[in-house]
Amino acid sequence: MKSMLELLENDSTLTAEQLAIMIGGDVEEIKALIRSYEKDGVIVGYKTLIDWDKTDREFVTALIELKVEPQIDRGFDSIAERICNFPEVESVFLMSGGFDIAVMIEGKTLKEVAFFVAEKLSTMEGVTGTATHFVLRKYKDKNTIYRRKPVDERGICAL
Repeated sequence: MKSMLELLENDSTLTAEQLAIMIGGDVEEIKALIRSYEKDGVIVGYKTLIDWDKTDREFVTALIELKVEPQIDRGFDSIAERICNFPEVESVFLMSGGFDIAVMIEGKTLKEVAFFVAEKLSTMEGVTGTATHFVLRKYKDKNTIYRRKPVDERGICAL
């Protein structure tokens, strides 16, 4: 059986009543638990995933990898906090491997993203290198598959 948090993570529109039925709990206890999770920062937000390719909104998504010099007593936290404050930044992750921090951003054009990397990220104190990758198409995001036009995989039958 899935936990309440797993159910909410997959569908934040579930009501306390629906959750109570799904996990076999009391509605008021579920509501209190959700409030407690929100207060304690376990639940940090609710988001709706939108397939922007099906709208007229034009923008570019990029994954930028950063090599960073960790700071004494702060490690990577200080620079990550500064990066989080840029409005273009969607996500920031501490990574293992060849780069230290991964940043997901959105911009209106490739040029806007390039400017952000060249003028804001690469010039930050402690950043020693960057690599930018542009997202060409999303197939799956946050455990949700983006469906394109259904493909008819039936073969043609000649009589």
